Amino acid sequence: QYMQEHGCEIRTFMPCYGNINERRNQLHEVQRLSGMNLIIDDTDHPLIIKVASIQSARMQVYFIDNDDYFRRKGVVSSESGEEYEDNDERSIFFVRGVLETIKKLRWTPDIIHCHGWMTSVAPIYIKKSYHDDPFFENSKVVYSVYDNGFKNDFRAGFETRLRLDGIGSEDVAKVTDKPVSYVDLCEFAIDYSDAVIAATPEIDAQVSQYAEQSGKPFLPYTEDYKPAYMEFYEQLMEVKP
Repeated sequence: QYMQEHGCEIRTFMPCYGNINERRNQLHEVQRLSGMNLIIDDTDHPLIIKVASIQSARMQVYFIDNDDYFRRKGVVSSESGEEYEDNDERSIFFVRGVLETIKKLRWTPDIIHCHGWMTSVAPIYIKKSYHDDPFFENSKVVYSVYDNGFKNDFRAGFETRLRLDGIGSEDVAKVTDKPVSYVDLCEFAIDYSDAVIAATPEIDAQVSQYAEQSGKPFLPYTEDYKPAYMEFYEQLMEVKP
């Protein structure tokens, strides 16, 4: 809302988690954006796009939905606290769904701000698979790290499910032939991002050190984040590709 009030054109995307009350929040499917299938691990998954409005902020939020991945009560774990085994696929589906929706909206983002590990595969897709796409070729990617990591490593074979045209074996070496930890995933996201933000007061120490030593613009946590983010964006846009 702050960015929009200061002249930026904003689009917000999030997974349509099963604990979201669609009737109360007046979500509705956008037929012209839905209907595509995304293939993950040789399986077709229908992409459903829904939208709702935050009236007070005069903003729309787009929800990426799929019955297989997001019709569960929990966000990343069951009611008993067991993390979903396919959280890696859910992340891949969400990110690819966002990028395809942006193309359907015919919108060219200057900055794509990825929040948390659910978005961690976005940077490699933008920089590799979508690099030559006119909608993304000049986009800067900002990755925000939070303190809500996951406990169970991603399953082996993550790199196979992740692969898409433009992504070579060397590009996914960090996450190949191994269970992928939260730290691995964050470092992987940082590798392909243009800048990094610590979004909460406490983040994993190893990830923080990796971000600071990456040589990329890094914004430590600040409570006065609204003007700080705006200034960070502006400085990032001044850097030539």
